Amino acid sequence: MTSRASIPPPTQSTSPESTENQFFASGKDGTRLYVRTKDHPAAGNGHKVPRAVFCDGILCDGFIWKYQWNDLAAHMSVSHWNYRGHGRSGSPVDANALDIPTHAHDLAAVVNEVDDGPVVIVGHSMGVQVALEFYRHYPERVAALILECGSFGRVTSTFHGLPILELILPKLLDAALKAPDVVRAIWSRIPAETALKVAMMAKEIDPVRVNPDDMLPYLRHMTHVDFPMFLRMLKAAGDHTASDMLSQIKVPTLVIAGERDTFTPAFLAESMSQAITDSELLIITPGSHVAPIEQPELVRDTIVNFLNKHHLTLDTAN
Repeated sequence: MTSRASIPPPTQSTSPESTENQFFASGKDGTRLYVRTKDHPAAGNGHKVPRAVFCDGILCDGFIWKYQWNDLAAHMSVSHWNYRGHGRSGSPVDANALDIPTHAHDLAAVVNEVDDGPVVIVGHSMGVQVALEFYRHYPERVAALILECGSFGRVTSTFHGLPILELILPKLLDAALKAPDVVRAIWSRIPAETALKVAMMAKEIDPVRVNPDDMLPYLRHMTHVDFPMFLRMLKAAGDHTASDMLSQIKVPTLVIAGERDTFTPAFLAESMSQAITDSELLIITPGSHVAPIEQPELVRDTIVNFLNKHHLTLDTAN
């Protein structure tokens, strides 16, 4: 099921006693999925150590987890994977298999590779939808949900609180499919530095608290993702909703939102938290869609306290 060929050598973490391992898992249709893990040192001593699995947003390659990766690794084992067509994962075997349920089934393959028990699923942006859909199909594999700056669905209808993307997306997708080479050429030539300046001027991100060096890897990665594929994934995320099963969630859930998030507005997080029994909610002021890297200490403390409360870190696990 797992292929470990053609992977760069493992990279040493900032912690001298642990090493990041990198490998491929086989997705739902055989698509190769890149996975990295950092197992807590105690995991090798016969102890059952809780694990968190990180799920990116669309177009992302782990940049949002820059701080949480090491913060949580101090308390548990951690794993992170790339969606099909993203980062080091392979292009989808089925070019049309880009919907949220497919990503959820891919996540199941990843979880089966990295752990044999329930895990904490941490999702950002579209990763929130993937996490919820994963819970729909595999509730027994979920110990807790941490849902950051995302929505339960229909994301293209709520951008800036309006159905802007929902209205223009079909035309964009049609143009991209008719002239993919032209669109790809234009898309790949957008300078990351320019995109960052525009985002900061428009206050799509917090210009005071964000570190530009944290954003540039994401903006550069964006230009290397196939643009028509991105549009198909965005449309699929816009078509998907998990609103019907929020009240059925029976595991500890933490919802985090940015007060000024224009991509998935905070009212969606509030609605989601209200629908999930006994969930906890953090609204970050004046956080944007990338609040986890704008105010990493607040996010870290909130998550660790939440996990400790539910006995989901090494120090508190039964």
